[in-house]
Amino acid sequence: MGKGIGAMAVQSNPDQLVGILRDTVVALVRRDGPDLSARQLGVFLTVYLTDGPHTVRGLAAELNVSKPAITRALDRLGELDLARRKVDPMDRRSVIVQRTLKGTAFLRDMRQIMSEAETQTHEMPAANEAANAEPARENRKAG
Repeated sequence: MGKGIGAMAVQSNPDQLVGILRDTVVALVRRDGPDLSARQLGVFLTVYLTDGPHTVRGLAAELNVSKPAITRALDRLGELDLARRKVDPMDRRSVIVQRTLKGTAFLRDMRQIMSEAETQTHEMPAANEAANAEPARENRKAG
């Protein structure tokens, strides 16, 4: 199976996936570069990983958030040059969200970070399972 989230889901249990997500977010926060909120990251990934064209209205509907929330997220993504807005030439009332070269590079870096986190998770499955089992045992004792 190819690289990507689908390939990870087949090989990873939910605890491993959460660990990969945590390691990825921590690596993104620690590195020099943009620090995105969950909403900004959700908008970014939707624009880059789903077929477009994307509009503010469409993103709001897809993510089930308000149009002003999408606008604020796009303001930040625009400041970072991770996405740009352009008036739709077919309907001047509508705004199309476009990908950028810097955004494509950010996504590539994020994929690399996730891949490294996944590799680390799968290299140490016994240690991770033991660490995850410990809180479960404590919860059973307390209950």
